[in-house]
Amino acid sequence: MFSQIKEDIAIVFDRDPAARNTLEVFFTYPGFHAILLHRFNHFLWRNNLKFISRFLAYFSRWLTGIEIHPGAVIGKRFFIDHGMGIVVGETAIIGDDCTLYHGVTLGGTSWQKGKRHPTLGNGVVVGAGAKVLGPIDIGDDARIGSNAVVIRTVPEGATIIGIPGRVVSSESTKPTPEQEAMAERIGFDAYGATQGMPDPVAVAINSMLEHIHQMDKEMEQMCREIKSLGGGVDERHIEEISSTPVDDGTGSTCKEKQNQ
Repeated sequence: MFSQIKEDIAIVFDRDPAARNTLEVFFTYPGFHAILLHRFNHFLWRNNLKFISRFLAYFSRWLTGIEIHPGAVIGKRFFIDHGMGIVVGETAIIGDDCTLYHGVTLGGTSWQKGKRHPTLGNGVVVGAGAKVLGPIDIGDDARIGSNAVVIRTVPEGATIIGIPGRVVSSESTKPTPEQEAMAERIGFDAYGATQGMPDPVAVAINSMLEHIHQMDKEMEQMCREIKSLGGGVDERHIEEISSTPVDDGTGSTCKEKQNQ
């Protein structure tokens, strides 16, 4: 029992840089209080002391703002950050090393008895405000984005965003070298802001850059073919697109004129 409490305190320091000392965690972290009370309530629930466990769960909800049904199964090193508004249903199962942020719901979609809440694998992170609903499985090391609504099984290591939740892959949104070169020419620099989560604007611009790159290649091929057939081709150099202001000799830049 005491080793479990020590482990629950230690995980706070691993996942919350604001934690300063054990005393602070023990007395001021509602997430720690909620999991501590739940472990005791779950013990009572398994020993058929249903009413007492439910009453203490109600007290825990009043104290912490976190509602965890005493029947829920929670693994080791479970961390709740902030915690207000979290709801964990009766038949939910949470694996080891999972993290929930405030406003998360692990809820059901049916009034039928039996398994009706989600099962989270090991190492799952659920972002603030996300809703994971129904008797679905969330694979190990999956990431649920903030405010996502997940109603289908999630594979291991996947990242889920949106309503309804859909699997996204950071590799699919990573710009190609050609896109990066074109973006540098026109001054587009949003790739670093995605941080593994696809930005729809960045994805759209990446597609445009890819299209422009393909058009450039086809135009070059057409020019070569025309030359090989003896046709005339305008040899004037097309001015490169520049993202920096250009002084036209009047003391104002092109960008300033555009703004006027």
